[in-house]
Amino acid sequence: MASLLIFNPEHDIALASDLAHFTAPHAARQLRADLGYLPSLWAEEGDVVMETKTKTETKTKTGAITKIEPWGWDKALRLELERMGVSPSLLPTDDYLEHVRQLSHRRTAARLLPSLRLEGTVGEAFECTAVDEVHSLLKQYGHVVVKAPWSSSGRGVRFVNESENENENQNENYQLSTSNWMRNVIRSQGSVMVEPYYHKIKDFGMEFEATDEGIRYLGLSLFHTANGAYTGNILATECVKRKMLSRYVSMDLVDAVQQKIKDILDLGDYRDPFGIDMMVCDGHLLHPCVEINVRRTMGHVALALAPTDDDIVKVMQIAYDGKHYKLKINKLQ
Repeated sequence: MASLLIFNPEHDIALASDLAHFTAPHAARQLRADLGYLPSLWAEEGDVVMETKTKTETKTKTGAITKIEPWGWDKALRLELERMGVSPSLLPTDDYLEHVRQLSHRRTAARLLPSLRLEGTVGEAFECTAVDEVHSLLKQYGHVVVKAPWSSSGRGVRFVNESENENENQNENYQLSTSNWMRNVIRSQGSVMVEPYYHKIKDFGMEFEATDEGIRYLGLSLFHTANGAYTGNILATECVKRKMLSRYVSMDLVDAVQQKIKDILDLGDYRDPFGIDMMVCDGHLLHPCVEINVRRTMGHVALALAPTDDDIVKVMQIAYDGKHYKLKINKLQ
């Protein structure tokens, strides 16, 4: 058995568009072209990695392929593979693609969150279908985060502070821009997700895989962000990552949340990797479900590169030099 492995980082944007005939932004196309080799890091013997520059070569090999494992499934990728001549028997149905898209809606995280609210945790999330509902939550919490249901890393997120709104002269343009943005998102995606703003002191996540036997935990992901966008991951053994994270939050609580996720999360017939982003907030409180990424993540990439020696700790980053993206691995400073 051999799999065709695909890195399609434009997946989240493709889900938002919900179009088969979808053209990704230049940056996403460049990222895919430059880092298309990434699946080779977890490929098994006999697998084929589809790189943008070698699609013609890939087409000649699909006869030996028994499974396709992309970064994430969407309509645009299915059409791309159809045009390459991939057998329809290897491609997902319309119903499955819609299932993945709905799982990827941020309401999935909002629905899971209450079940993970153990002692020592924090977190609320609301789905709003009108701007007035957002304003009501803003009055209640004073500072909120508004998110598009589907969006890529660092995009589709606005921070709204009621105290700033009171300064009408200074923030009138920002208020108008934010309100218009929310209306446009509600018009195109049906709603926006709203969460109270929490002061974050540490990002991290848990990586999983959904299997026929249930949810399988793969490992911790300690990552960095800038303005909401991914910037890098720690490469270390699970033991070292746990020790690093324990400086911020109780590992007993982290383990309890992990077990809860394995016990209660139901992804239907989804049988692929996924990740759950979390964060530690002021007071060493754990937010156990900031996002659910129903796809492979950079955390999975980091796990594939993780050392086996506790004394080795490195940082994996995606760097852009103005023309190309590169995967860089450096010693932890």
